[in-house]
Amino acid sequence: MSLSVKFLLQRHPKKAIEQRVGALLQNINLSNLLQLHALFIKTCFFCHNNFLKSKFLNAVISLSLPHDADLYYARSIFDSFSLPDTFIWNTMMRAYLNAQKPAESLALYFQMRFHDDLSLDSFSLSLVLQACGRLMDCDNGVMIHSHGVKLGFCHDLYVQTALIEMYAKCGFTECAAKILDFMEEPDLVSYNVLLSEYVKLGEIQKAHELFDRMPRRDLVSWNTIIHGCASLGDAWASEKLFDIASSEQRQQSNQALKLFHDMQLANVAPDKITLISVLNACGNVGALGMGKMIHEYIERNRIGIDMKLGTSLLDMYAKCGDIDSSVRIFEGLKEKDIFTWSVMIMGFSNHGLGHLALEYFTKMLAEEIEPNDVTFIGVLSACSHIGLVETGWMYFKSMTSVYRIDPKIEHYGCMVDILGRAGRLQEAMEIIKTMPLSPDAIVWRAFLGACKIHKNVELAEEATANLLELEPHVDGNYVLLSNIYSQAMKWDKVTNLRKMMKNANVQKIPGTSSIEVDNAVHEFVSGDKSHPKSFQIYEMLDEILHRLQSAGYEPLTASSTQYLEEQEKQNLLASHSEKLAIAFGILTTAPGTTIRIFKNLRVCEDCHFTIKFIAKVYQRKIIVRDRNRFHDFEEGSCSCKDFW
Repeated sequence: MSLSVKFLLQRHPKKAIEQRVGALLQNINLSNLLQLHALFIKTCFFCHNNFLKSKFLNAVISLSLPHDADLYYARSIFDSFSLPDTFIWNTMMRAYLNAQKPAESLALYFQMRFHDDLSLDSFSLSLVLQACGRLMDCDNGVMIHSHGVKLGFCHDLYVQTALIEMYAKCGFTECAAKILDFMEEPDLVSYNVLLSEYVKLGEIQKAHELFDRMPRRDLVSWNTIIHGCASLGDAWASEKLFDIASSEQRQQSNQALKLFHDMQLANVAPDKITLISVLNACGNVGALGMGKMIHEYIERNRIGIDMKLGTSLLDMYAKCGDIDSSVRIFEGLKEKDIFTWSVMIMGFSNHGLGHLALEYFTKMLAEEIEPNDVTFIGVLSACSHIGLVETGWMYFKSMTSVYRIDPKIEHYGCMVDILGRAGRLQEAMEIIKTMPLSPDAIVWRAFLGACKIHKNVELAEEATANLLELEPHVDGNYVLLSNIYSQAMKWDKVTNLRKMMKNANVQKIPGTSSIEVDNAVHEFVSGDKSHPKSFQIYEMLDEILHRLQSAGYEPLTASSTQYLEEQEKQNLLASHSEKLAIAFGILTTAPGTTIRIFKNLRVCEDCHFTIKFIAKVYQRKIIVRDRNRFHDFEEGSCSCKDFW
């Protein structure tokens, strides 16, 4: 709609013009806005009408973003106004906040303070406190808090909520909590603000406590707490492409699943944000049954599976050991970005399907999707797991020569792993010594793992010395070297190493294995007798070992890390956590059912050997996810081809 300035001025009185302009500002495009601006400059007929000026400024702001992220045009309009009222100042402050320019909001507030004819309101204070929070400027935040007290706004709901956010963002969560406690009638927004900040700071226990005492909860509340638990339980740790979460992380993931169940009981319908978070938690703890239920919920409620939700689904299936379902989800997605392809490539790699991982990488390139540094971690890991040394070298070099990606420490770690697993330990050491980055614990641990595979005690000692400089209190570093000494039957060195651990107050993390049965996750530790069905589990374990021995099985007692009598070693190995979990699985599931086990440490040689026998004798497919990869046991063989 084109405006005729002359027509407006000649045919309508001023009051009618103002009404007409106000109506036009409700829904206006940039061209008409510029005409109105010209009208304003030429006639100045609403120079003293702050209501129209504020509507005009709002229209300018809405049409400026994101094209004018710095709000130059809006600010020039604001600066041209004579005697703008408090509402107009607040409008400009809010615009800067929305444009992620909190420093400009703070500067405007201090300019306002110099105008004696302006009266600050609660909205002014809440805006500037939000700005202080985003800037983590507690000094100005405290000063403005005192302004609010002097002006009588200390009991205003908006100001109190902004204070909670400001103090929490600045790290003073106790102050934020006190303000919430002293509020006479805190609303849901106030609770959600503090809940969100607890989660962002990783204070999950405090988040749980606050969530539990909230008088009511909305979708935002549930999303925040579930996402917080699921994020903390994220198993894609930086040390390995595929690294099982710590005990605390697994507990939080389990808590996220419980909260999702409670959310359903409270008749709060989850949105995509919640579903993505819960799928992530399912992947962390291997809760395939729950993951399938969520997938069914998505389909039953006709929730559109977009790229993000689809990627989360295929990631969940891959992490839970159902790679076939991952492929079905992947192939069914209409759109796939680099993250979708990378997750699929990682899934194949971790399941020992390195050739498929590389095949899909080739398909991705054919789709003209540019790989990123994460993609190459999956590709190099695939080469490592199937022993493709020269192919790994080719892809590693192509990062810089073809795709202009500077290799990161993780990529050098993958190359060390590739060479080390193939027995080329000297070449792996040469990479460590010549790489442009200082080798971190990840690189040295990959090298130490290779030393264990190839039983090289001398290089293992050198790697451990470097590891302990970087991580003197990580138990796994000591355990790896201890295993190498045990393999070489250097029991005196095993004893000395344990003394070192004791003197350094290093506690060994126990191996744990979990299995999901009937949507409940059961966790076991070595020698565990705490399970309600412990007696039946050990009876089943005895039966399993008896049947295996009849089939020619003999335990690999050389893999024991302790200097014990032969029978003691056999007894110790027999009660490893994964064996207990498998016994429970055979006891509680129908014949022929696939058993899925999730272990927080690397599977030992004896357990790997034993599970191959169990899979053959009991005609079961057994999938074990350890801290490095998946092992798919079937008919007496493993997908890793004994290379892990």
